[in-house]
Amino acid sequence: MPKVTRSKLKILMPLVALVVLAACASSPPQPEVDFKPGYDFKAVSKIAFYDESGLVSGDNPILLSDMERERIDLALETALRNKGYQILDPKDAGQADLLISWHLATADKTDVRSYETPAMGASFGRYGYYNRYSMYNCWACMPTQTQVSVRNYTEGTFVVDMIDPKLRRSVWRSTIESRLKDKNNRDQNKYNAAAENIFAAFPAR
Repeated sequence: MPKVTRSKLKILMPLVALVVLAACASSPPQPEVDFKPGYDFKAVSKIAFYDESGLVSGDNPILLSDMERERIDLALETALRNKGYQILDPKDAGQADLLISWHLATADKTDVRSYETPAMGASFGRYGYYNRYSMYNCWACMPTQTQVSVRNYTEGTFVVDMIDPKLRRSVWRSTIESRLKDKNNRDQNKYNAAAENIFAAFPAR
């Protein structure tokens, strides 16, 4: 097992922990969970961060600040402590039963939508003569034109893996997807709530 140390610089979207982890939406997206069948999670009590935690892949990578990293790590630590696990210091990671690693994958996407609007300069014909309000109560009577709306956005997939250091593979994974927004979130409570959501299906001690 390689020595567990933290890398100083990691690449990430400005809002990774943000909209994906901090879940700014009124109804946060629900994570998808997968795990190794038959794995004995009851034998797990000590957890530490993996040295490769915090990596990013995909589009629009930028450097993640230490403050953003701390908010994410603290939220994940808090959620696991609330489930009864002991979080080890990085220097003691060799004693951990599981290693936690989070990763963000970003992808640029385009949302194309079409909708009908009244054609400019439309004539009401006989409907306008008999009913000046026909524009409002006879929409089907009016000529229309198709408008197309194109919006570019970045989708983020936030992945949390619990790695068995002896097997050197993930034995539990939680994945959550959301659109990233260009707005940083400094509210630690939102990060904590999102982390609780991510670990909702993780076995408690």
